[in-house]
Amino acid sequence: MRALTFFTTSARSVRRLISLTSTRIPTTLPSLGFVSIRTATMSTDTAGADSTAVASIASRPAHQQLVVHEGIRYTTIKEGLAYILVPEESRADKKKAADRKKAADKKKPADKKPPADGQAVQQVFYNPIQQFNRDLTVLAIKAFGRERVELKEAANRARFEKFSDKKRKRKAGKNEEQLEEGDRPTKSPKHSADATAGSAGVEQGEGIPQTEPDHPNIAAPVPEAGAAGGAGEAAVTGDSVMEDIGTAEAAATNGSGEAPPAPPAPRDITEAKKEEKKAVPFTILDALSASGLRALRYAQEIPFVTSVTSNDLLQSAVKSIKLNVQHNKLEDKIVVSHDDALAHMYTLIAKECRRDKSARSEKYDVVDLDPYGSAAPFLDAAVQAVRDDGGLLCVTCTDSGVWASNGYPEKCFALYGGTSSNSFYSHELGLRVVLHAIEASAAKYGLAIEPLLSLSIDFYLRLFVRIKKSPAAVKFQAAKNMLVHLCDHGCGAFTTQPLLVNREAPNKNGSGTFYKHTYAKTTGSQSCDHCGSTTHVAGPVYGGYIQSPQFIKRVLAELRASSTDVYGTTERMRGMLQTALEEVLPAISETQEADGESKPAPSQEAEMAAIDPYPFYFHPSRVAGILHCASPPERKLKGALRGLGYRVTRSHCKPGSVKTDAPWSVIWHVMREWVRQEAPVTEANIKPGCAGYRLLGLDKPGRTEADDKGPKVVFDQSLGRDTATAKLVRYQQNPREHWGPLGKAKGK
Repeated sequence: MRALTFFTTSARSVRRLISLTSTRIPTTLPSLGFVSIRTATMSTDTAGADSTAVASIASRPAHQQLVVHEGIRYTTIKEGLAYILVPEESRADKKKAADRKKAADKKKPADKKPPADGQAVQQVFYNPIQQFNRDLTVLAIKAFGRERVELKEAANRARFEKFSDKKRKRKAGKNEEQLEEGDRPTKSPKHSADATAGSAGVEQGEGIPQTEPDHPNIAAPVPEAGAAGGAGEAAVTGDSVMEDIGTAEAAATNGSGEAPPAPPAPRDITEAKKEEKKAVPFTILDALSASGLRALRYAQEIPFVTSVTSNDLLQSAVKSIKLNVQHNKLEDKIVVSHDDALAHMYTLIAKECRRDKSARSEKYDVVDLDPYGSAAPFLDAAVQAVRDDGGLLCVTCTDSGVWASNGYPEKCFALYGGTSSNSFYSHELGLRVVLHAIEASAAKYGLAIEPLLSLSIDFYLRLFVRIKKSPAAVKFQAAKNMLVHLCDHGCGAFTTQPLLVNREAPNKNGSGTFYKHTYAKTTGSQSCDHCGSTTHVAGPVYGGYIQSPQFIKRVLAELRASSTDVYGTTERMRGMLQTALEEVLPAISETQEADGESKPAPSQEAEMAAIDPYPFYFHPSRVAGILHCASPPERKLKGALRGLGYRVTRSHCKPGSVKTDAPWSVIWHVMREWVRQEAPVTEANIKPGCAGYRLLGLDKPGRTEADDKGPKVVFDQSLGRDTATAKLVRYQQNPREHWGPLGKAKGK
């Protein structure tokens, strides 16, 4: 019975006792069938314990893993291929939160809803709602980086070939001089008697010319010499790097007369190119890193990244970043920096000012600004810290109450150098306000910007902008900024006023053209041309294209090649990117064909001078509300505009938006026809003096339908149907209550 009691203590004891007694009591083993059952049960229990066991910081990361480090319990959360450690709330923190809730309940009315989950004060900021932002940024940097790495490799090959060509010419010149003087073209190495007698390799190497190869990455034959002094003479044969490597190997022999190891096989060009590809640097700065999640994802999911700098001002955030880096085993790729973001970037800029021109630049290929609030204070430093040969600047601004409304025009101007409006198209106007701020910061340093992807997402905006050093392109920037005259209290119509005009003119020889940068004529007036209401001015804002179709297509290609297990917001990204791609309406002259042939590609100056001729959008329900009539279905309205020969699409900023190249005069003509044909209004319900009263011509007694001159309008629903058949998630719905930017992180 003692033995049986001992069996039940542990599976290991069972196995040990069976191994010891198997030779002594073999007949009793069949009667102990419960042992295997108990062992299996305990194995199951052990596995279950392992899955919920407490792990250390050095353990392999896993989702929902419990980690204890320095007495603090963490829960591991996985996003993409990265894992972050979120500290569990201590008893003291829970008590403080409960006390705050009690105090708030006393001050607030009883029917006031309590804060939602996740609204508690965070020691390190983490918002799962912004996973879409992070997923999109990873894919955008992938698309940008692949092209950039290819350009770097091409530049390296060009320099390499140029250097090789110069070296071959220099070598050929030396050989010609030696032949003219009657000298031997190369000098044979001296060998000692011991080396000659003991080395068969020397006999095998006789007659092999000791000349340098044409390609410096292909090793020259290394002379096999064992005597002292052989290495020094071998070095006389040339100045190539590979001969220096061979010389060092020859000098490493012990001089005992034994043949040295066979020389390494010459490297081929393919192997050399592989090494060059690995050496191409691609660096990213996550200037405001918080938990370090972005930096972790960049290092894990972008294969060609060589270094990611994760910076934050808070000591608690830096501690969290270091723990996450250690837990993800990314110490070789991520550099953790505890510094003010401005100080970090300006320190780098100061180094660049003192850098020798032959030294490699330490500027980043990508600078990512993702602050809580406005990124405006960091823009000046960021445009200088990113590489000026086409680096990528990623910007997030969550203060939509400033750049997408008229609530704080003075603050909007202080931060971004322009003002916005509360019109229906305020979110695109806000995108252009922030782009103007980036452009103004860059232009001071001779840097030009190229917006690649500009998105208004939920409660924030996200911009991807290419930065290039080009004083010539900066001259075109003034004409790519504009004021906007808004009928924001009337019919909602708008007109744009560029600050300058880039005018193309023939040169003196008549062989080409050049661009003049001249003043623009006034386009706005104090009252609206359509309804007579007072207009207001917003801006200046960026007036160029805010989307790059080529770049968006590359991001979509990256998305198609990605796994939905890694990117949890795949469907939404696909819908928003496709919508952003479709919203681009180029000028008619850019799409026309000349004499049945494709229009030639525009010149570089024409690309620098290009502006967006059709900014902003409207909503059918808004314009119908001005006329006090029923809103036209989207397909019928689109069909009417397309029937008149205009292009119609949508904007990614707002559901139900209509973006078209039709002027406002045509839009109001179509809406009057809608009232006449489909949705008559009761004139008595329309207040005299309002915008709709004037738009319908009710302020002109005796006006008839014949007085409204314009083309015939047909509300063709089939013509308004979009050709795309794929179902896309173009606009996100709020996934839960109290959904938004969450509270700001608190830490030291």
